Amino acid sequence: MPALQLSPAQRKSHRADAHHLDPVVMIGSDGLTPAVLKETNTALNAHGLIKLRVLSDDREGREQLLADLAERLDAAPIQHIGKLLVLWRPLPPKEKVEREDRKPGPKVVKILKFSKSGNHRAQVKKLTVLGNQRLTAGGIVKRAKKRVTGSKKAGS
Repeated sequence: MPALQLSPAQRKSHRADAHHLDPVVMIGSDGLTPAVLKETNTALNAHGLIKLRVLSDDREGREQLLADLAERLDAAPIQHIGKLLVLWRPLPPKEKVEREDRKPGPKVVKILKFSKSGNHRAQVKKLTVLGNQRLTAGGIVKRAKKRVTGSKKAGS
């Protein structure tokens, strides 16, 4: 997979966003092991923009490491400053799971109250009806009744 190509403005924006980040992956003397690749991939999936710390003193080796990581993980190399590397990859879309046991949420309901004489305008009132409430025909909000527990359970 080729590394992502970014414009200089996009790279500058990501560099600014990464300024306050702490390194999430440390690369030791063994270099790119499968464990390092897996952790870097996991961090990119979770955060999108990450910092890595390389413990090697070889500058050319660190530059090659950044290019190799970007190539293998389909990410964009953002910055190499000292022993810190910054990578970015767009976050994957999250799946929205619909729960079947989910209860209804609050609703805003408009209630019209007409005047008895008919000479005045109807009054509009907005009410928030929660999931455990219902609206009667007269415009009154009824709540669910509390469960009655026995006296034996209340004492223990």
